[in-house]
Amino acid sequence: MKLISQLAKFGLFDARVPRYTSYPTAPHFDDRVGPGHFVDWIGQIPEGGQISLYVHVPFCRRLCWFCACRTQGTQSDEPVAAYLETLKQELALLKTVLPAGVSLSRLHWGGGTPTLLKPEMMSELAQAIADVAPFAEGYEFSVEIDPNEIDEARVDALAAAGMNRASIGVQDFNADIQQTIGRIQSFDVTKAAADMLRARGIRSLNADILFGLPSQSKERMTESVQKLLSLNPDRVALYGYAHVPWMARRQTMIPSDELPTPEERLALFDTARRLFMWDGYREIGIDHFARPDDGLSTALDAGKLRRNFQGYTDDTSDVLIGVGASSISKFPQGFAQNAPSTGKHTGEIRAGQFSVSRGHVFQGDDLMRARLIEALMCDFRINTAEITDRFGVSRAEVTDLFQKAETAFPGMIELTEDGLFVPQEARPLTRMIARVFDAYDLSKAGHSSAI
Repeated sequence: MKLISQLAKFGLFDARVPRYTSYPTAPHFDDRVGPGHFVDWIGQIPEGGQISLYVHVPFCRRLCWFCACRTQGTQSDEPVAAYLETLKQELALLKTVLPAGVSLSRLHWGGGTPTLLKPEMMSELAQAIADVAPFAEGYEFSVEIDPNEIDEARVDALAAAGMNRASIGVQDFNADIQQTIGRIQSFDVTKAAADMLRARGIRSLNADILFGLPSQSKERMTESVQKLLSLNPDRVALYGYAHVPWMARRQTMIPSDELPTPEERLALFDTARRLFMWDGYREIGIDHFARPDDGLSTALDAGKLRRNFQGYTDDTSDVLIGVGASSISKFPQGFAQNAPSTGKHTGEIRAGQFSVSRGHVFQGDDLMRARLIEALMCDFRINTAEITDRFGVSRAEVTDLFQKAETAFPGMIELTEDGLFVPQEARPLTRMIARVFDAYDLSKAGHSSAI
């Protein structure tokens, strides 16, 4: 109870802050970045280098009410087939500007629902990607799987294309909660999908589960987590449901008076966290859990854990290229985002040019602050020597930033000779502490709850 009152004193239960999957965050992108920047930055990738590639498929058979992603519903394959042609043209365009010898360290298909593609469409897309760049040694190819939208033929196509990691969205197994959030997905259907994937040699399995959903209780959370644990996923993302109906109109279908209070959200998170830890998972950053032999655990031990738009990753590539409508690319020079609407994106690609419509060029101390925030989010620790050596700033400048954080959160941060550390009991405040290092105006966007 004392800890809860301390967290409340610092505003945890009232604050709305970024998730910091990038810095600066996407609301600070602007239209001064366009296709020219994108092409120039691609040209600066070293020959023979490795990149990550993200492919966005913005279609779903049904629109889940809880989701705030850029998606559109379709019961027909016609718009999907047309979009696939656009993706193939975009990939062919990318091939013309990509330096020689580049290979893929990571490939991720997201959405939307990538698994609504027919098997032959999956094979076409995989071949178009292979024509641009081959997989690097030790590559990882992951796909977001909707258990309601997968079958043996599609799993066979993905396995043949080289998929070696699958990510299953669960959200919650309680039937009443599923009805309330517009996502009907039984445990049996989910287990069948997991079994199907493993039967075809897909040994690495991720799962997403949400806390903070309407009518969730600790008892219901416990039941859902225990069912999920029976599937033995290699890693789990435990995300807080972000109720942002002003951004995602479909969320108006969810009764806000049934949502847990912020204090109840924290209790739900802690309930799930304890269950994962008791089952042998390691805590990864603020919202992930992984088996000790998973790549995230290895990266954590090696100090190489990173955070990007998909959450936590062990990918060390400096370049992430996003393909498809609304996809975001990251380069050492900045961010570039494709046109968000499918129509606008398709028009630009069919006209023979990339659809980049906004982004951000790194400037000033952006990269240093980005690393401060990433280190905090990944390791709950910032090493002073790393920052001074890497960014050429004085120890006094870094210490001054640390002291500002300590002043904002007295008694919740440890300052040592080596740097800054956030102890276990203060970790619910991590995103709020990260905000201290954010030099941008946070009033520009309605961010999600801090817990």
